[in-house]
Amino acid sequence: MFKTILFPVDQSRETREAVTTVINLVKTYDSRLILLSVVEKTPDGQGISQGGIMTSTEAVAQLLQGAQALFAEQGVEAEIIEKEGKPPFIICDVADETNANLIVMGSRGLGLTSEGATESVTNLVINLAPCPILIIP
Repeated sequence: MFKTILFPVDQSRETREAVTTVINLVKTYDSRLILLSVVEKTPDGQGISQGGIMTSTEAVAQLLQGAQALFAEQGVEAEIIEKEGKPPFIICDVADETNANLIVMGSRGLGLTSEGATESVTNLVINLAPCPILIIP
């Protein structure tokens, strides 16, 4: 059913809380797991993290390697992909390119307000995704 699962990762608590669900899904469906993290460049081109936004290529690479090791400890092999751009669009592009059957992601709840709805990565992915999405609160 879920041959390929895409799990976008960042430094958030919500991502960490979704790990157990991802491990269970991958093991249950014998899925291919792809970990994705997106580097966002600041307007001035400096790689400084701002409010959880991943703007440092080195930090993203380190995050992906750590996540891959975490899954390996649980007996789950994971591929890693690092891209640069706007997270919601990159997540949906990678899901399409890899023929993902499911995107699993955490939600910070920022899209629950009218101001946050247009800025919420999760909300944008829900509207753009080429496959089903499992949102972990």
